[in-house]
Amino acid sequence: MADPQTPAANQGPVIISSSSSERAPIIYFDGASCFGHHNGAIQIELAANLLMPVGAAVRVDVVQTAHLRCSVAAALALREALDKALAMYQQGQQQPPAEDIPAVKN
Repeated sequence: MADPQTPAANQGPVIISSSSSERAPIIYFDGASCFGHHNGAIQIELAANLLMPVGAAVRVDVVQTAHLRCSVAAALALREALDKALAMYQQGQQQPPAEDIPAVKN
């Protein structure tokens, strides 16, 4: 039996059905409000801040935007994808700024 905490290596190419990509929700969140596990499922609650006007002031309300539930293997795969995306972001931040393009060519 495969180790449930280790994603399978060399799974081959994944083909995502074109019928599902248009219906998949885009989930925005500002943070994870809480997390845990139950019966082998990883549980993470994602939350976003809402700015609510109150007279001349602003109140910040926190609302849940998603309830993430997955297996340990899926959580590890998500963490790997996040780590790789953050590494790509960091690499882009280290690039020297591009030269300004002159408004008038000589």
